[in-house]
Amino acid sequence: MAIFRQYIAPLLVVLVFLFALVAVSARIFLPSDMAAPAPIEEVGGNFSPTHVKPPVVNDSAS
Repeated sequence: MAIFRQYIAPLLVVLVFLFALVAVSARIFLPSDMAAPAPIEEVGGNFSPTHVKPPVVNDSAS
């Protein structure tokens, strides 16, 4: 157990840190349009919901 605590766990922490550093640093090499945050508004396509008529209720039977 001491080997894991002294060697393996710190190595895993450093590897995760290095992976995160490389993933974040990779944004430098992306084209400028891909390095920007994703847009939150809907792009293109005008969506208009269709109006549904309410059902007709026949009250003449009661």
